[in-house]
Amino acid sequence: MPSKRDLKKDINYVLGDIIEAVYVWELTNASSATKDGDAIIDEAIEVFDDLIAKVNDRSVDNKKAHFKAINAELETKGRALINKINNLK
Repeated sequence: MPSKRDLKKDINYVLGDIIEAVYVWELTNASSATKDGDAIIDEAIEVFDDLIAKVNDRSVDNKKAHFKAINAELETKGRALINKINNLK
């Protein structure tokens, strides 16, 4: 079971790297519109806020299962955001 601190770090690193990847894409593709990139960044920030709120929820009975679910949600949402970055044109 990941600790609360490690889970928060994972959320921060994963979503931070995704945002950084969007910025790198925007710099290398200066002629393309950045609206799609901005939408991905906004979605990554929303995912971050949502997951951190879930981690900080103290009304959970089974913390182990709760943290595993958050970790799985981070993985699925992170992969979805990465796929969106890969599909940018």
